[in-house]
Amino acid sequence: MARTFEDKRSAHQKIAAGLRRQITRGDLAPGSQLPSTPALMEQYGVAGTTIQKALLTLKEEELLVGQPGKGVFVKGSTQQAISPAVYVPPAAPREPYRWISEAEKRSQRGSAKLLEVAAVVPPHEVAKALGLEEGGRALLRKQVLLLDDEPTELARSYYPLELAEGTAMMERRKIRGGTPTLLSELGYPPREFVDEVSSEIPTEDEAVALELPKDMPVMLTFRVIYSDNERPIEVSLLTKAAHRYRMRYRLSIT
Repeated sequence: MARTFEDKRSAHQKIAAGLRRQITRGDLAPGSQLPSTPALMEQYGVAGTTIQKALLTLKEEELLVGQPGKGVFVKGSTQQAISPAVYVPPAAPREPYRWISEAEKRSQRGSAKLLEVAAVVPPHEVAKALGLEEGGRALLRKQVLLLDDEPTELARSYYPLELAEGTAMMERRKIRGGTPTLLSELGYPPREFVDEVSSEIPTEDEAVALELPKDMPVMLTFRVIYSDNERPIEVSLLTKAAHRYRMRYRLSIT
């Protein structure tokens, strides 16, 4: 006998979810006007207060904007696709960090705000990926990456202390070209990376850093970068707002 399941979300949450999907997938284009509240009431069979709650949710997510006397319009765009592979290689000589150069190609302004640089005992899965013994420490470089001044990604990257000690990685300052460039100069170029991507409920730290609206999940990438001889040289926890971005992978099939 087939199981039955009921979506227990409130009516305004269901309506917001449907409209959000139309916006993020491009069915409702930026600048397009939503039907009037009475029209949406008739479409969904709900009261006006329910429609207003749904629209308020999407306004808080900066996907919709109200224009007094005119109506409600789509403010946000379709989800931006992020290709992880373009950010892993070191930057070309005298070129900036790839987050910045790739943003320029999309006519955006990329920047980074360094939050913390410290030798720490990393989370369990990070320590395991780096091959650390219990209680072993790694270098943490924590930063928020921005696009057009909007917080986009919270990056917590961990490095083996024996590679970082005595280098600019230990200093609380930005590194021209980013850590992949510095590691390559030290003889540890990236050769391979492995991503594990999941959808998570954000921690308070993530919600504040990314200025997330209430109840918005995040996309969490656990990334391990290997150099020659499969030596792990970086393990990162990369957090993005799930409604704004999608991951794009292009792989050859053999």
